[in-house]
Amino acid sequence: MAIQILRDIKGLRVQVIHANDAEGQELVDHLKRIGCFVETTWPAPEVFAENVDLVLLAIEQEDRDALRKLFKSRSDASPTLIAIVGYENPSTLAIVLESGAFAVVERPVKPFGLLTQIALARTLWSERKDQDKRIRKLERKLTSIQQIQKAKSILIAGQGISEEEAYSSIRRQAMAKRVSMEEMATAIIRANELLNFRPDDA
Repeated sequence: MAIQILRDIKGLRVQVIHANDAEGQELVDHLKRIGCFVETTWPAPEVFAENVDLVLLAIEQEDRDALRKLFKSRSDASPTLIAIVGYENPSTLAIVLESGAFAVVERPVKPFGLLTQIALARTLWSERKDQDKRIRKLERKLTSIQQIQKAKSILIAGQGISEEEAYSSIRRQAMAKRVSMEEMATAIIRANELLNFRPDDA
């Protein structure tokens, strides 16, 4: 994965949220030399640009309200974020932590070390995405197990069969209808709820 990330840096779509000063221009120029496609934004926008892979964000104390509004726009599809800081104090650190940045670049921004920070940030971002996918997969699996267990309990109570027989019944019905066992279990649960519905419960 590390080799692929290094290869992918050339061609990254980057949003630089930094004042249009000499430092900002030097940063843009260096990113272009690396092979990135760069767009600049200033002052800080309310949302991140669409279809960008990486954002380099200047953390300014006087812009903290605008920055917090920007942070609230984050989603699962948000790009990798690298913070640019000029001061290492509790207030700045609090904003950096709130930003969800995967790396920090100190001011004055220097070309040396920037590539390393981008590679580290993209690695951590990629690992976070993989971890989130695994968690969602496990959550779906747990939900499926819980639904099947509930459906089995309904069949056991309603038909007086064993747990093994209830499981086999759900599997047979799922295969016959060409749906997943979770879908079949959900159908059984809904049917049971309809059968046991009482107008007074509404």
